[in-house]
Amino acid sequence: MSPAPLPHLPLAISPIRRLPEGLVNRIAAGEVIERPAAAVKELVENAIDAGATRIAVRLEQGGLSRIEVADDGSGMDADQLVLAVQRHCTSKLGGPDAHQLTDIRTLGFRGEALPSIGAAARLSLTSRVPGTAHGYVIRVEGGHLTPPIPAATVPGTVAVVADLFYATPARRKFLKHPRTEGEQAELAVRRLAFAAPGVAFRCELDGRVAFDLPAQPMVARAAALLGLDADALVPVDATRDSPAGPLCLTGLIAGPQHHRATAAYQSLVVNDRPVTDPVLRTALRVAYRDVLVPGRHPIVALVLTLPAASVDVNVHPAKTELRFQDPAAVRSLVIGTLTRALANGAVAAGLSPRRPSLSRLNYGFRPPEPAAAGFAEAALPFGAPGARMLPAPAVPSHPLGAPVAQVLDTYVLAVTAAGALVIVDQHAAHERLVHERLRTQLDAGQVASQPLLLPAVVDLAPHAQRRLLDEAPLLARLGLELEAFGAGAVLVRSLPAALGTPDPGPLLHDLADELAEAGGGEPVALAARLDAMLARLACHGSIRAGRRLQAAEMDALLRQMETTPRAATCSHGRPTVLTLSRADIERLFGRR
Repeated sequence: MSPAPLPHLPLAISPIRRLPEGLVNRIAAGEVIERPAAAVKELVENAIDAGATRIAVRLEQGGLSRIEVADDGSGMDADQLVLAVQRHCTSKLGGPDAHQLTDIRTLGFRGEALPSIGAAARLSLTSRVPGTAHGYVIRVEGGHLTPPIPAATVPGTVAVVADLFYATPARRKFLKHPRTEGEQAELAVRRLAFAAPGVAFRCELDGRVAFDLPAQPMVARAAALLGLDADALVPVDATRDSPAGPLCLTGLIAGPQHHRATAAYQSLVVNDRPVTDPVLRTALRVAYRDVLVPGRHPIVALVLTLPAASVDVNVHPAKTELRFQDPAAVRSLVIGTLTRALANGAVAAGLSPRRPSLSRLNYGFRPPEPAAAGFAEAALPFGAPGARMLPAPAVPSHPLGAPVAQVLDTYVLAVTAAGALVIVDQHAAHERLVHERLRTQLDAGQVASQPLLLPAVVDLAPHAQRRLLDEAPLLARLGLELEAFGAGAVLVRSLPAALGTPDPGPLLHDLADELAEAGGGEPVALAARLDAMLARLACHGSIRAGRRLQAAEMDALLRQMETTPRAATCSHGRPTVLTLSRADIERLFGRR
């Protein structure tokens, strides 16, 4: 019997009434401005729409205490300033026709951003129209407007936001550490800077210059923002017809030898608007899935242009999510274009990722030899070779048995005394071994480090450099010693001894991403941040899929798995070992 429905209980509420305008504005502010990055994004978008050729952004305390956005755009007179801070007043829609909402050609258009900021913070706008004698300044604090007064200023507009969310303290208490909020705001500016390469951008955080870019071609802008040399980026250009009109995809992508731990290095622009659209993100994953290991993210800078009427940008006040009229055509264009680019010689030449040296892993594994003695190459129809057979072993009574073969240079096959078949993912398994060894050392006080014979210089994006240098004492506990080396570079003096001698470049890029992802600077998250960084170190210090192992190396791997905690999964939660009993195998073949 289905349960009886619950009785309807009348709600004890007051009669319907109109909310005060101030409260309405604060509710709206919570939808549009949920963190400093959102305020920065809206202000910079307004500057771009105003025809600015240079935009300067300055943040203090992650934007919580002060945000300043200055531009040299068209400016506003006194009457326009009054309208600009009122809800649903905009210069972006030219008339009353409803069809204009399906033909949006500006970044802002709702007329909500400035009133929302003014409702939640202390906002001042100082603006001057080029060719006029002076400008005007207007202030809005917690929704209360002070009329504009004359002000001496240069042509353009300067927007200053102070004490963000002072009028909505419930919103403020849910924000992250100021450094984390500042990094998110910087990321928002970076995405807009990519979408508008013809505009010069400068971004400062607490007095430090994150980047200062002139107006420049797209290739130079993408290389600067993505932290790669222009030679590492491959142009893409393709067009596809659709019922609504042509779809055009242009931009630059990096080959799969360049990848990151997060999607922060993916710039996606649709009709000049930076977006984080799930349709495009999914298409990226599909295009790269055959050339990138799971959990890694490609580096791309893509621009999709399509008829304005075939995409709805009016889905959410933040305007970063879209609704395509023909999402299948968009996915097909992105996947097909990137797949072809990844298959051609310019990109395919780098399909083999850089692998660290394995000569000093200190786990009983010997370096690979060109022709490992004791291996017999099996002639299999699916590859040359698909599997390498070992001489018949004397099967011991170890839980994971004795190794009998290596398949696809990635999986170790073993047989137990009970007749079970054991399959081990060599990279995932060794990653766990290295992780646990590093964790044990850290629990004892500090991870053992190995000084480099020659310190290595690693070039980084300024924000990544700053993130690592801010955490230098923490990284030193992990055996990684580094220091500043000019603008956008660090000098690496030592690495964790358990890693051997990996290339420190990819390692530092991933650690910077890991710190950003974990919300660096929050004391309550220290243990989680340390363990996440240990996992990232372990990944870079592990034997890779595709490396041929000798019999002794396979046996050492199995024996150490048997005595290592949590060895059934890697540091990212993927399984390291699968076991098929005799009964399991017989069931697979219908014998049971």
